[in-house]
Amino acid sequence: MLRKALLAALVVTLCASSPLWAGKPGLGQNGDFNGWLPFTPNSPWNKDISAEPVDPLSGSIVALMGVNTSLHPDFGTTWGIPYYVVSGSQRKVKVTNTAYQTESDNLMMPLPPTGLIEGNGAGDAHFLVLDRDNYLIYELYHTSRTDNGRKYSCGGCAIFNGNSSTLRPNYWTSSDAAGMSVLAGLVRYQEVYVDKVIKHAIRCQSDYTRKAFLPPATHWASSYTGTQYPPMGCRFRLKASFNTAGYSGGAKVIVEALKKYGMIMSDNGGMWFITGAGPDSRWNDPEINTLKNVHGRDFEVVKMNGLVAASAAPALSPIAPTPTLTQTLEATTKPAATSAPSGFWRSPPK
Repeated sequence: MLRKALLAALVVTLCASSPLWAGKPGLGQNGDFNGWLPFTPNSPWNKDISAEPVDPLSGSIVALMGVNTSLHPDFGTTWGIPYYVVSGSQRKVKVTNTAYQTESDNLMMPLPPTGLIEGNGAGDAHFLVLDRDNYLIYELYHTSRTDNGRKYSCGGCAIFNGNSSTLRPNYWTSSDAAGMSVLAGLVRYQEVYVDKVIKHAIRCQSDYTRKAFLPPATHWASSYTGTQYPPMGCRFRLKASFNTAGYSGGAKVIVEALKKYGMIMSDNGGMWFITGAGPDSRWNDPEINTLKNVHGRDFEVVKMNGLVAASAAPALSPIAPTPTLTQTLEATTKPAATSAPSGFWRSPPK
């Protein structure tokens, strides 16, 4: 009886019954969200942080990342991270996961036989799928597809309930280094050029990160412990004094969002890189590229609450307090890692 009760609770937790936002995402490649947003209004992703205090470490973190380094919009007409919207009737397929199996949601997934994989399968090769009827987000890393789209493999995967703000267990990764959703932080065409307002934080990267994380992140991806390095999940915002008058169109929408919602450190990558949905032929590349006139000195770090640093990590890789949905549904026992995760698929920069 206990096992049945636990299973029922887990299924309820994962499956959402109705949207918390107005609108319903459109089907297909980079389908417009039409007013819907991943996660609840009180999620850290959707929180207005414009009035939050500045962290005492802000100056040293910004200096490490480069005060004169330009902001880099890593999306446009020919590049970016794509996603695909499917209906609840999409056929589910088995995914062969080759890495981080004890920290992945190894379930059947409604992955379409077509749809863009980031970089056409090169590099990080993220594959993001949104089930618009059940509000579930499926995210894969190092994705490959064979047999006319009937077989998928990946190097780690995660499922997020788009109607919840429940985080993954501490020390667990996802398809992103920080253990968070990639889709939630993408800049999307419709919100920039149709809605003309972004109501969530933006995903960002740094060449160097700290062996620490804070919510909504649950995982680190570095061996550096110095406090001058940005931990996963730390939040940057444009200073209140930053003048947005020199920006127009889509670029102005983005800088205004960076003032109100900021950006969240999510991965090791280019310094001051922000990510968006693409490739999308609708983007205005010249206009978006004016964001490169923004520099590191224009940002500050919001007060970091709930920081989990390497010194607080347990000796062994932690196990969730209750079985994961995957473990319960498949009734499998998987070996625990012998040490706490120290990275995410790529070595920390030297």
